[in-house]
Amino acid sequence: MKRTISIWLGMLALALMPAVAQTNTGTIHGKVINPTGEAQTGGSVGLSTDSGTTQKVSFPVGADGTYKGEAPAGTYMVIYSAADTPGKIVDSFKGVRIEAGQDTLQDFDMSRPEYIAKLTPDQKKQLQELMKANAAALSNNKVVNGLNADLRQVNADTQDANNARATAISQLGAGASPADIQAKADSIAKDKYTDIETMMQKDVAVRPQEGLLWMSLGRAQLGLKEYDDAIVTFKKALDLETSSKKPRPEVLGDSNAGIGEAYAREGKVTEANTAYQAAAAADPTRAGMHLRNEAVIFFQQNNGPAQIAAADAAIKVAPNDALLYYIKGQGLVANATVDPKTQQIVLPPDCTTAYEKYLELAPTGPYAQEVAGILGSAGQKIPTSYKAPKH
Repeated sequence: MKRTISIWLGMLALALMPAVAQTNTGTIHGKVINPTGEAQTGGSVGLSTDSGTTQKVSFPVGADGTYKGEAPAGTYMVIYSAADTPGKIVDSFKGVRIEAGQDTLQDFDMSRPEYIAKLTPDQKKQLQELMKANAAALSNNKVVNGLNADLRQVNADTQDANNARATAISQLGAGASPADIQAKADSIAKDKYTDIETMMQKDVAVRPQEGLLWMSLGRAQLGLKEYDDAIVTFKKALDLETSSKKPRPEVLGDSNAGIGEAYAREGKVTEANTAYQAAAAADPTRAGMHLRNEAVIFFQQNNGPAQIAAADAAIKVAPNDALLYYIKGQGLVANATVDPKTQQIVLPPDCTTAYEKYLELAPTGPYAQEVAGILGSAGQKIPTSYKAPKH
């Protein structure tokens, strides 16, 4: 009796154990390559046991040409069907075995010789033309990618050139003489602009119809003080961009502004004004920037009358830009006189107004202390918004 109970308890224990999961499916995956050698987008891969008449299961082909899925174990004909002809056999492989619990790889490479050999003469001709067009597109893409990489480098080099003075101070130390710092900064900027010029000369030879490349070349020539060459190059950029299907305002604006800067550096005020006005008209969303730059450049050139006129033109577009009032004031202060009785500086009325407006807009700006000092020496009231720095 004891033995019978023991056996019964053992059977009960087995009955209480969870059943071990049994699977009779496997997985399949692969990639579909079209006759040109590229990944085939779309369509489906199906599994058939009757030579393609019916498909037990099918899996979509993704944008990268890959597919994957699960199916009962067995031997199948694996079929690829195009998206626009579902169910029609485009390519197939017979005798593909899917094992339970295992993964099967089955690619469709329709660029294989035996597949190409089955194409009709017309299909082979179309394939050759398509492959030729694809090769040209790939070559063009390679060129475009290279040009875009060069333009990114141009932007980086231009930024380095603009920061040349700060780099020079960092390398030489703040205790270096102004002459040494300026010489180092000039050398850094020259090297950067020379690199840009060399790169862009190469690129315009590769893609001579691209206005943006000519404009970038012109900027390099401008940085190297090759003003006459820059003007010719910028005009080339303008001609190409104007005749294009969709002229880009920024290319037109920057090219006209580049011409304006070259003329301004050469002291040709009328020509510079014309070019900058053209930049503002062609690139209206950045008109204020172009006119502001004109005022800055004439200020750098110590051309008082030109900087005053340029500042006035820019103020009409950007009336809250404090720097413009400083530039205007600096141009007008040259006309200040000295009262013979009091020996006090007498500022032109417009000069006083410009300086006061600067302090109103930028009471703690980089030129605020200088401007307040000038107004004070002329006996003018300092705007209440200005706060003298603490020493």
